[in-house]
Amino acid sequence: MAIREILEAPDPRLKIVSSPVEKFDEGLKTLVDDMFETMYDAYGIGLAAIQVGEPIRLLVIDLQEEDPDAEPEECEHDGTKHTHQPVKKDPRVFVNPEILDPSTDKGIYQEGCLSVPDVYADIERPSRCRVRWQDLDGKQHEEDMSGMLAICIQHEMDHLNGILFIDHLSRLKRGMALKKLQKARQAA
Repeated sequence: MAIREILEAPDPRLKIVSSPVEKFDEGLKTLVDDMFETMYDAYGIGLAAIQVGEPIRLLVIDLQEEDPDAEPEECEHDGTKHTHQPVKKDPRVFVNPEILDPSTDKGIYQEGCLSVPDVYADIERPSRCRVRWQDLDGKQHEEDMSGMLAICIQHEMDHLNGILFIDHLSRLKRGMALKKLQKARQAA
């Protein structure tokens, strides 16, 4: 497993429409392992293959919801000790995903993106959808999704079509988000 570089806007590769996965082999499994390691390292909950430079229709999601039954854990980040609630990991892999039946009712959720770091915006999306995908063995699945899982899969599937969440914003707000990203890079 390896942590891969996450492409950041305005990298033109993020605008590529990804191709279907045709080979379900060890290379695909290695890429998935790398994507999870990369996503966890960046404290993300979803990652599309194109975000690590692979233009194929593959994404991984782990909402990492807090485990209310677990004892709080102490940890140290940047030299500061603190206590946090452990999370339940539920890593999910979606190969060649498709949205079949988005709901007409919409929800507004504040979204962020590992490819647009430190930028957040309210985005309106269908609050439920039916999704069809394949697993790492090529077996097909379908599931009705709602809540954060529905939002996350729609966000990640946008990546597969060359769309960033900021593309859903007005031209003015998108420009402000890109300027904020540019300033953050210059300050680093």
